[in-house]
Amino acid sequence: MRDENGTRPDWAPPVLRGERLEAGLRTLELEVRRRLDGLLQGNHLGLVPGPGSEPGEARPYQPGDDVRRMDWAVTARTTVPHIRETVADRELETWVVADLSASLDFGTALCEKRDLVVCAIAALAHLTAAGGGNRLGALIANGAQTTRIPARGGLAHVRGLVRRVATTPRAPEGTRGDLAAAIEQLRRPPRRRGLAVVVSDFLGDTAWQRPLRALSARHDLIGVEIVDPRDVDLPEVGTVVLADPETGRQREVHASPLLRKEFAAAAQAHRDQVAAALRKAGAAHLVLRTDSDWIADTVRFVVARKRRWSGGVA
Repeated sequence: MRDENGTRPDWAPPVLRGERLEAGLRTLELEVRRRLDGLLQGNHLGLVPGPGSEPGEARPYQPGDDVRRMDWAVTARTTVPHIRETVADRELETWVVADLSASLDFGTALCEKRDLVVCAIAALAHLTAAGGGNRLGALIANGAQTTRIPARGGLAHVRGLVRRVATTPRAPEGTRGDLAAAIEQLRRPPRRRGLAVVVSDFLGDTAWQRPLRALSARHDLIGVEIVDPRDVDLPEVGTVVLADPETGRQREVHASPLLRKEFAAAAQAHRDQVAAALRKAGAAHLVLRTDSDWIADTVRFVVARKRRWSGGVA
């Protein structure tokens, strides 16, 4: 896969399959370290820069504060709304839901969407599991099976987890993914407060909204949406065959200007619905595209979160 000039950009994700898997994983780790190390000032505070689980001092409520941190005892005593500050934990536990259902076995730009899932998890691991005592776990779901990797710390564990995601078998054609079920598995049993990250293309229905909202009661949330250009726009090539990899159904259509316009409108409406659902669940929203510099997009996302938590304008 090449860009419009016929060359592969330096920021393109490495090939993560077959004989090139091990070399690709080494290249990915080096690239993530090189471009994300500057964001590690303050340890994991780049992704979870505020709430912890230890109670701190109370202060008057201000518009925009999380009402779940309301200190009702102080509020009743002073008759002025107060919230209870919390002290950030010294150790962070991060859990990732990696959606590798059949719709992610697809890509028309610089990589397949499932490659970008691996890249996103490698970046998140570097940003959250680099500090002493921090732990990373994962639920990997391809529709046919769900694999749970316990949360542990250490570089060897992180490398093994990323490799496990990269080597997860593709589901048989016609296997429908169930993102809602994977998120529900993350909820039970309840875990200590930490960071929960869902990496998916979020195509299909939005039944995952309810379990995701339930997660927000205990965890900070990040939704990483993986997008390919053909998810949002049909090519102007005449007759095309549209296939649903999760049902196996195919349909041949003529990509007329009207059909392309209607497809783009429907795709944008679905993406708006996904963004609204993540927002209602209290999740931060990171979009990574197969035709874009995914590390630069990640950097902008983390910097914006730091600014918001420090009181600046994103």
